[in-house]
Amino acid sequence: MSETETIQLIKFDIDQYLRDGDATIAKRAEVEAVADKIHDEGYENIFLLGIGGTFDELDMVRYFMNKYSEVEVHLINAAEFNVLGHNRLKKNSVVITASASGDTKEIVEAATKISAEGIRVVAFTRPETPLGKVSSTVIAAPVATGRCDYTYMLFDVLMLRLLNRRGEFDGYQRFLDQTKNLYHDLVDIRIKFEDKANEVARAYAHEPYSIFVGSGALWGEVVLFSMCILEEMQWVRTRSVTSAEFFHGTLELVEPGVPVFLLKGEDECRALDNRVEAFCEKYTDKLVVIDTAEYAIDGLDPEFRPLISPFIATATMHERLSKHYETYTKHNLDYRRYYRQFSY
Repeated sequence: MSETETIQLIKFDIDQYLRDGDATIAKRAEVEAVADKIHDEGYENIFLLGIGGTFDELDMVRYFMNKYSEVEVHLINAAEFNVLGHNRLKKNSVVITASASGDTKEIVEAATKISAEGIRVVAFTRPETPLGKVSSTVIAAPVATGRCDYTYMLFDVLMLRLLNRRGEFDGYQRFLDQTKNLYHDLVDIRIKFEDKANEVARAYAHEPYSIFVGSGALWGEVVLFSMCILEEMQWVRTRSVTSAEFFHGTLELVEPGVPVFLLKGEDECRALDNRVEAFCEKYTDKLVVIDTAEYAIDGLDPEFRPLISPFIATATMHERLSKHYETYTKHNLDYRRYYRQFSY
């Protein structure tokens, strides 16, 4: 990495990121073939199986499939499934799950039970892992790093190709064509956001409590950052709430001195975000708004902007804001007291 790049983005290897981005783009044909096979074999419904960060990442898939399609889609928590089951899970269901490590305890248990019933499990993981061994189809990540914006691309291809084959997403090929250089744009977005990331982290990294708000396609990103990054990796106390639910409880906690982070998207739920923003501008002096609409993607049709908004959210919050929090808290993002440290 050059000296200039180090200055532009701390704790980020631009060249490696772009190489991994190219590898992810090259993987799209394999994922498309998996989607075609699922469609050709037929299916009754789709289950998205996750826990923790994986559950949050799959929320985007749930949102867009419900938006574009009439297919029955369920997003389920693996730990809850293991004790409750699900009466809509059938022989002809398709289960889609993911685990970067391949050994996430709850997901492996759920996938093992589901596979034993002869139900198809498509897993984004490595084939040699416990999850890979019990899944009927494995899509191995082409890169070592586990960045969400690589995962989102592979999720998008699987999801949108399934919808395209159902006749519910005619813009599939245009979407692929217009996102072939996406990772270069996401580097530019990181650079544009870098100063703001530093300013926000410096101002709020030591706050005793912060509220995080969002909606629509970005709700999973809100939870992912507030829970998986700030709570788990930074030991920062947070409260995440949807823009729709904000006015039914959380609003009473807003007052001068209380930080509110609003992640604004570009789908139909933006109207809900705007309502939260208008309220918080009046009642707190610590409002941080991160609006994905402020960040350009070269050559992207407006209809695809909502699909790309989670990529922008992860590039700004997950990828950049977290690194600056780490700087000011002096708490290593990789250090845990409890998570995966012992059996519980």
